[in-house]
Parts: sequence; C-alpha cells; structure tokens
Amino acid sequence: MQSSLIPERPLIVSPTLAATIGLEEAVMLHVLSELLNHRGRTASDGMDWVQLDQQALMEALPFWAMIDIRRVQKSLQDLGLILVKASSGRDDSWYFAINQQGGRTGQETTQRARGPRPGGAAGPGASYIPPNWEPSREWIEKCRQHNIPEAFVRGRVEEFVLYWRERGQSRFSWGNAFYKHVLREWRQEQSRQGFSRQEAPMSPDWWPSEEARDILVNAGVSRDFIEDAVPEFVLYWRERGVAHSAWNSKFIEHIRRQWAKYATALSRDSTPRPIPADWEPSPEVFEILRLAEIDEDFARRKLPEFILYWRDAGQAQSSWNTRFLQYIKYSWARQLNGLSGGRNEGHQSTAENGRQGVEAAYRRFTDRSWAD
Repeated sequence: MQSSLIPERPLIVSPTLAATIGLEEAVMLHVLSELLNHRGRTASDGMDWVQLDQQALMEALPFWAMIDIRRVQKSLQDLGLILVKASSGRDDSWYFAINQQGGRTGQETTQRARGPRPGGAAGPGASYIPPNWEPSREWIEKCRQHNIPEAFVRGRVEEFVLYWRERGQSRFSWGNAFYKHVLREWRQEQSRQGFSRQEAPMSPDWWPSEEARDILVNAGVSRDFIEDAVPEFVLYWRERGVAHSAWNSKFIEHIRRQWAKYATALSRDSTPRPIPADWEPSPEVFEILRLAEIDEDFARRKLPEFILYWRDAGQAQSSWNTRFLQYIKYSWARQLNGLSGGRNEGHQSTAENGRQGVEAAYRRFTDRSWAD
C-alpha cells in the first residue's frame, strides 16, 4: 500500500555512488538516467541524448532552484560524467547525455549511475583500485588549483591505494575520491603547520623583522631605542618559556608601551636645572596669562630680565615655567598698583574705589594656592 506521505515514485540513489561523486551529483545523474530511459533518442554518434529546457529541468528536480541545477550540472561535467550541448535556436534548451565511454545501452547507463551490484561485485561503472594505480594529470592539476604542491599530491598516492585495497571497495571514479582525499589531507597539514607556528618559542638569536622596525620608526620611535630593547625582550620571554605565533607583533606592542612611558617621563622630569641662556616659556604659560588678562607683549618684554636675574643667581629650579608665571603675575600687579597711585587727588573717591579694585586684582594675581 502506497503511503499518502509519498505521493509519487521516490528517487533511489546508490550510497556508493553518492560517497564517490557527492550526493547532489548522484541525484542528478540518476534523474538524467531515468529521463534518458523514457525520453532519450540515439543520435548519429551512437549516444543517447535527451532534450530538456529550463522548465523541464525544474519539474524533474523541483527541490532545487535553477542556480543549484546549473551548479550540480557543472560539477558533473567537470567530472566527465555527462555531456551537455546547446539546442539550436533556443537559449533555454539543452541536450544531455551520460558519457558512456564508447556507447553503452540505456540499461547499462542506468546500472552505471546506480553503482556496484549487490554482493560486492563491481558493476560496469565501478571498479576496484589496482595496486599500481596513479592519478591522471587532470586530477593532479585540479589539486594544484588549490595551491597544493605536486610533491604533496604524489606523496599521498601509496597510502590512498593501500587504504582502499585493504577495504576491497569499488568506486566509479578513483580520481575524484583521491582528489577529495588530497584536499582533506592538505587542510589537515595546513592546520598542523599553523599550530606548530603558534607553538614557536622565543629563539636566543631572535631579531625583529625590518617591517616591524619600520612600523615603529614611522610611529616616531627612535631606532636606537628599538635596538637597545631587543636583548631585554628576548631574555624576558626566554626565561618564561612561553611560545607565541607572532613575536613581531608582540614586540611592536611592547616597544610602543615602553616608548610612551619614556616620552612621558621626559616631559615630566622634575630634576632641578639652571636656566639656559636661550630658555623660552612653553605655549601653555602664555595661555594661562591670556586667561588672566595679562598682556603677552608685557610678558615677553620681561623675559630677558627674568633670564638674566636667574643666570646671575645661579640657582636651579625644577620648573622654570612656574617661576616665570609667578614673576609675570607679580610684575603685572605692581604695574597696576603704580598706575592707580598716580591718579589726580581731586578724584579721591574714584581713586579709592580704583585702589580697592587694584588690591583685589593684586591678590588675585599673586594667589599661589593653586600651585601648592
């Protein structure tokens, strides 16, 4: 009794064929074989051809979109299992044939698509692997398209033949099975190589690459600073016995941190020093003076006097910027006080108010609580 869940004839696909060429390829090959049996015509070349347009293909393979049908068709063509040629006068119609290698009957073609016969005997389309089997040049070239060296490909032949001879299984295409085997082995080899690179310990004669040094130099790091840091970096990681996959990247990170600390230490050096003859206050000093409404020209006119005084005194200071700022504020307050004292006596009340304002400004300019 037919189940209502299976309203039509099911597809039967050979597991061995599917394992050899792929499930999707085996499904399409089976469907084409059925269509050839029912609708195929023998041409003058002795091969059976069936004409199918796009609609017929989608009806025969309703579980795939057209893009998937074309993809699986291309795979079968690359394997040399089917032949396809365009239909004259139509862009959406093609002739399909199963490549029967010299012309077999439709029944033989179907048997070829279904794979080996029950009981382990190899059918017309399947065979056991011979002891002297070698991959054809076409399969080697397909492997090389994945950047696999030919020496690696040929080095896998002996183990491949031994493996399948011990199992006594037949295959329709030993070349395709070998191709998949090589791809799998190459991916594993690449993974092993990547893992070994990650496990590389620090070498006693390690030196950063030229590219790593250029990156640091372009970031403003002194080349001498970079080279001086290498022995310490190598010793540090050798004592810890840590393995790493990218020592250059780790070195770049280390140098950037060390250089930042070094530059910050230089900018914040608090060692007392005598004032140089060509000393100049930093731009931040003049910004502070502008906020306090002190004329910048006034401060610059006082600079030679300030330098001369402290060079004659021979004293060392940890921050000449702070000392100059205090001096200019004090001098500016004294100037304001002198201007207020010269006003006309007839304006006593106005002068008194002005004097109070000057005193307040003087206290504000001479306030050093912010620097304590």
